[in-house]
Amino acid sequence: MATQPKNLLVPDAERWPVDDDKPVIELIDVSIAFGDNQVLDGLNLKALPGKTTVICGRSGSGKSVLLKLMMGLLRPDSGKVILFGEDVAELKPLELVQLRKRMSMMFQNYALFDALDVERNVGFTLLENTRMKPLDVMKMAHKLLDTLELPGTAHMMPSALSGGMRKRVSLARALIANPEVVLFDEPTTGLDPIMIEKVDEMLVLAKEQFQITSVIISHDMASTQRLADRVAFLHDGKIISYGTYEEFTRSDLEPVRKFVDGAQTSRLARTTASGTVIQIEEPAPVTSEDAIVELINVNKSFGDNHVLKGVNLIIPRGKITVLIGGSGSGKSVIVRHIMGLFKADSGEVRVFGQDVTPFNNREMDDIRRRFGMVFQHAALLDWLTVFENVAFPVRERTKTPKKQVREQVYEVLERLHIANIANMLPGAISAGQKKRVALARAIVMKPEVMIYDEPTTGQDPIRTRQVDDMIAEAQEHFDITSIVISHDMASTFRLAHVIALLNKGKIAAYGTPEQVRASTNEYVQHFIYAGDVT
Repeated sequence: MATQPKNLLVPDAERWPVDDDKPVIELIDVSIAFGDNQVLDGLNLKALPGKTTVICGRSGSGKSVLLKLMMGLLRPDSGKVILFGEDVAELKPLELVQLRKRMSMMFQNYALFDALDVERNVGFTLLENTRMKPLDVMKMAHKLLDTLELPGTAHMMPSALSGGMRKRVSLARALIANPEVVLFDEPTTGLDPIMIEKVDEMLVLAKEQFQITSVIISHDMASTQRLADRVAFLHDGKIISYGTYEEFTRSDLEPVRKFVDGAQTSRLARTTASGTVIQIEEPAPVTSEDAIVELINVNKSFGDNHVLKGVNLIIPRGKITVLIGGSGSGKSVIVRHIMGLFKADSGEVRVFGQDVTPFNNREMDDIRRRFGMVFQHAALLDWLTVFENVAFPVRERTKTPKKQVREQVYEVLERLHIANIANMLPGAISAGQKKRVALARAIVMKPEVMIYDEPTTGQDPIRTRQVDDMIAEAQEHFDITSIVISHDMASTFRLAHVIALLNKGKIAAYGTPEQVRASTNEYVQHFIYAGDVT
């Protein structure tokens, strides 16, 4: 067993023994409610020292609340939270602070300091809470950044980083003080399959070298399969399943079964479960004649960063095209070129048959009106009802009579199966319903092209399927062309008519799902199968 390093925040504290009979965290009959919302109801759970416990469950089931209870950031209404053998409720504030120093937490939304560069974000905890020399802290920060494949970012500001890069900076900050326990709130959300695999490898390495106890909230089943010593499934305020990954996937409990089935990505395989080879009729190749959008030898640089390198891409009319690729590969930059928000350094960006590269803002506004967009987060106006949110762009941009607006809005609401929540405020509806409202708000303007920016990020497997269904239904009912930016391979291969996989500013693979699967490019194979779950 490797020597356990000292916690740099409390170096005199004796590390908790690696003994299954002495859980480092234990929740006993814990209940907590917020108003009328009973989030946890008599929950019991143990985090065994030196092991990784992954907590799964539907979005909104209370997983993040559970982490905050473990950290002592929330107190339960009833029950006990035992941390390092101490009942949190009986601790004085300073005693609780000392216990928290033995732990670290990585938040889902990075929680980086915008005013500090990367190296100071990573080293912040040690710089502020120890007497270590800043130079020594910076050396440690640089080593972690190199390990997480972030060389050259030390002096960059968080705003200059991609989401995936910010995630890795947050992870480095969580690990720098050598904590005994690290709580991870969806650490891989928004990362591509290869980067998820790399982050997982680092977590495994940290566990093996330093016997770190990890509690991870995750929706990613491939990551869970790689990391979990124990999987705990949260449902209706209780842990209804607890055991190894194999025991979890074999559970007969209906909520677990639905979750596991929703996450299966064996659909990527070329054969069915029974071994039958899938026969897919090869479609005619996509040509410029099919294009509603076409990029021709497009190059784009930002300073010394050559982001797009001679990109040729066809978005066929009336189809769903999914753009996939690692963080920083150029997916969002392509979409911004299509919308006229960026101008190509060279090459053509043809939209509706016109090269929009030389267009001014007024000319681009006419093009943009023919697009709709659904953002990763629904971006609804909280003070307006569902009906008013959907009606908002029609009222603001047109002089349509009130009666016609009402008819137009309700037609879309009914087609998207959300007419029954028309008079509700966004705060009173589910995350899945919010996605449909955001889609309705875009579709009500009758766009020719819909753009979806990572619509399934942060969604559990069941909700991901619901979002996929929503996109497919919109495609069918409203006769539109869809462009989807995604990191989710299961979603991509369910939805796409055409897939474009980007790598370092170039198209590494393009074609139907079957054509992309059949690619002989090693990177393509690694990317699409890194997240495969059996």
